[in-house]
Amino acid sequence: MTNWNKSLRQGRDTPKVLPAIELLNIEPIPRDPGTTTRIGSQMNDTAREEVIQCLQCDIDIFAWTPQDKERIDPNVITHHLNIDPRVKPVKQRKMHFGPDKDKIIQAEIDKLRAVGHIEEMQFSEWLSNVILVPKPG
Repeated sequence: MTNWNKSLRQGRDTPKVLPAIELLNIEPIPRDPGTTTRIGSQMNDTAREEVIQCLQCDIDIFAWTPQDKERIDPNVITHHLNIDPRVKPVKQRKMHFGPDKDKIIQAEIDKLRAVGHIEEMQFSEWLSNVILVPKPG
């Protein structure tokens, strides 16, 4: 039975898709929670140690924070919308969040703007709402 079916049987409105395997949290840089990542738990001890060693040896190739992304060529990571000019855009109704979520959204926007990953754009006919996605805990 798939995880999708299990969650439907448990009475959830929207099914929650679960990982196929159990994951282990690891910190490639010990005592630095900012570098936490996950690996599969079904590896044997030797394979697990090799993966962790690989992550530790190549720690500088990962972007752990927005500031780390500065060294990545913008041509590689810049997103452009390929919009058909013949299609009329649809303006979404603006969503309102509570004050606590507004603070979270503004903090994330400020971080991304500070390092130059996003910039403010003015579209008079087009609006896309923010979607909050909680980090897995």
